[in-house]
Amino acid sequence: MKNENLDKWFEQQRDCWDIADPKSGHGQRFLDKLDQNKKSGKIINLNSWWKPLLVAASLTLLVFLGLWKTSPQKSKDLAAVSAEMEQTQDFFTMAIEKELFEVEQQRSPKTQKLIDDALKQLNLLEEDYTKLKKDLAKSGEDKRVIHAMITNFQARINLLTNVLDEIENFKELNNKDYENQIL
Repeated sequence: MKNENLDKWFEQQRDCWDIADPKSGHGQRFLDKLDQNKKSGKIINLNSWWKPLLVAASLTLLVFLGLWKTSPQKSKDLAAVSAEMEQTQDFFTMAIEKELFEVEQQRSPKTQKLIDDALKQLNLLEEDYTKLKKDLAKSGEDKRVIHAMITNFQARINLLTNVLDEIENFKELNNKDYENQIL
């Protein structure tokens, strides 16, 4: 049935199709026009421009990769010293993230100022750690710098733990005040 509809449509459209043969010499006239365009330079040869562009892009990429690989490393993590130091850094990083999450969970209008102050102090300690990383790269794994980095991690954890303790004390004081008011 679909073929019948299609055949019927083609029969109806028969007069619309251009089925006339081209005039004699059509092919020669077409070739002559192509030759004229070649002589006037209107045709762009695509093979002539993409190869130099590809070479230039490749050279640029190689230069950037070379600069990126040869640039000196400005800071060195504690993890770069040894496998034990990598485990130490991972332990402290996870502990700090956990404590920071707990502090953020305690955020309320009453604890806002305390938490904001603690985060400012934490940022200062992180800036100090960034300086220590640069010192470690310069000193070549000096044990004093490594000790200072570990102490910095411990100071950050202690700061967050103290903030949590202060928040807990603050909550207890508020609960006792309400208990006394009720009695």
